[in-house]
Amino acid sequence: MEHMGIEPGRLQFSWVSSAESTKFVEVVKEVTEAIKALGPNEHFLKTKAKVA
Repeated sequence: MEHMGIEPGRLQFSWVSSAESTKFVEVVKEVTEAIKALGPNEHFLKTKAKVA
């Protein structure tokens, strides 16, 4: 994914059964915290067009 501009840690996979609602909440919280800690992905930030 790095060759596409997606930093390691921004893509995560986890198996959660539909019967594991508590685990789902925990996984979502952990992933959200990890992504927030990484900050914005500089590769995908919009920039204003430079006018000559």
